[in-house]
Amino acid sequence: MTKLALITGASRGLGAALAEALAPGHHVMAVARTTGALEELDDRIKARGGDATLAPMDVTDAGAMAHMCRSIFDRWGHVDLWLHCAIHAAPLTPAGQIDARDWKKSVEVNANATATLIPMVEPLLRAAPAGRAVFFDDDRAGQKFFGSYGATKATQIALARSWQAETRNTGPWVDILTPAPMATATRGRFFPGEDRSQLATCADEATRLLTML
Repeated sequence: MTKLALITGASRGLGAALAEALAPGHHVMAVARTTGALEELDDRIKARGGDATLAPMDVTDAGAMAHMCRSIFDRWGHVDLWLHCAIHAAPLTPAGQIDARDWKKSVEVNANATATLIPMVEPLLRAAPAGRAVFFDDDRAGQKFFGSYGATKATQIALARSWQAETRNTGPWVDILTPAPMATATRGRFFPGEDRSQLATCADEATRLLTML
């Protein structure tokens, strides 16, 4: 049986690094909005001797996600590993000045998409011998200027923790991991001017996190 890794938010940062790290032993289903970045990821995966299916889709499009999950079922019948890396990092702003569009997009990507995907992916994980879902925490809730990101990321992780508690004895297994600070574009927007030489690389962090599964 082919091992299938579904990675939502696979085009850049940790998602892309996880896709590359998994590629030799898994067929990677790479989901992201940016076609060019996915094609570059595919080239790197092939260079490592792996293979991937590219899905240039928006995780907030419930119809597209349903179609993708149905296609996965029809072709593979299961998902062994789901790594959910898709995130919207709204600009830092005081709570009293949150832009309505940034708030809406944060809710749609960080919270609503997660709530939509869990019921879609769960049957595919249950169909695998040992299906596992992985979420990545970044606790910014309550920190100044992180209102949009902190609140909606916390909602995402709360959903994952509920799912984790509900499936502890029945599966699929749900992991919630906390990456070390990494030199990503998202962190660069949050902390401009930071000494990035002190941050972990996405590749090193992907390798470390995968050893925890």
